[in-house]
Amino acid sequence: MDYFLNTKIGQMFFAVILLAVVVLVLLGLASLADRMKGRGRTVASVAVFLGPGLLLLALGLIYPAIRTIIMSFMDRRSSQFVGFDNYVWLFTATDSKQAFVNTFLWVLLVPIVSTVVGLLYAILIDGKRFEKLAKSLLFMPMAISFVGAGIIWKFVYEYRGASQTQRGLLNAIIVGLGGEPVRFLQDSPMNTIFLLIVMIWIQAGFAMVLLSAAIKAIPHDIVEAAMLDGVSRWQMFRNITIPSIRPTLVVVLTTITIATLKIFDITQTMTGAKFGTQVLANMMYDQSFTYGNNGYGSAMAVAIFVLVIPIVLYNVRQMLINKEVRGA
Repeated sequence: MDYFLNTKIGQMFFAVILLAVVVLVLLGLASLADRMKGRGRTVASVAVFLGPGLLLLALGLIYPAIRTIIMSFMDRRSSQFVGFDNYVWLFTATDSKQAFVNTFLWVLLVPIVSTVVGLLYAILIDGKRFEKLAKSLLFMPMAISFVGAGIIWKFVYEYRGASQTQRGLLNAIIVGLGGEPVRFLQDSPMNTIFLLIVMIWIQAGFAMVLLSAAIKAIPHDIVEAAMLDGVSRWQMFRNITIPSIRPTLVVVLTTITIATLKIFDITQTMTGAKFGTQVLANMMYDQSFTYGNNGYGSAMAVAIFVLVIPIVLYNVRQMLINKEVRGA
């Protein structure tokens, strides 16, 4: 029996049986709740349907978050309390300061450029004959994982010595035109900009799809009234389009900002976070799993979490404001 449970088939069989038992228990509890009457029935029904989700949320999110915060005040082996020493290192060490600067550049440039590109693209192709094809081409990178995109662009940026045959697309073109090969991924600080382009390439399609839908949702009577008043295209864009799609712009910007703040895959795949391209998420991974320093890694995880909170709160606040406006 033990041998069977240690095999993959046995483990899968055990998981299926366990899932079936859980489902049967939930169905039984739901049936009991349905037989109750009055307020007790409502309370029991809510507990049955929300209970498992809340339990999984507590085990998978809340408990790890609390444990990470506690570990951020412990030493590298999480065996001794060291107070704020890990946070002092976080804000004073040269490597961590570089990671903060690079992360700031990512968060500053990627959401803005991605949103601008997506917005301009949506406006330019709106109503055109090839609109669907054009949208598909820009949105296609969203179907690729960050790791896959990193590998693709690593071949595009690949550098070899001037005496060697260039395999990287860009360097092959440069050498073919009579220039010298460029170290796109090795020379700092421009290598960070070249990495940013990969993220923009992925996120511009996301921005374009949402903003295009928001633009199409602008009431036609407003547009027609503006055209009858003789407004220019720029006035139409500034005074009608932007205010009308502002809620969607906020969602796009905040969503891309949160994704960028947690960026890990692209830098890890393309440069290994070397050559001055270190970011917070990469450094958190390195400290926790490469160097085995749980204290430093947890402190960096808390820092990322704290940086995300204001963005999420702003997004929620804007959603509530928009809901009140629609309700009014």
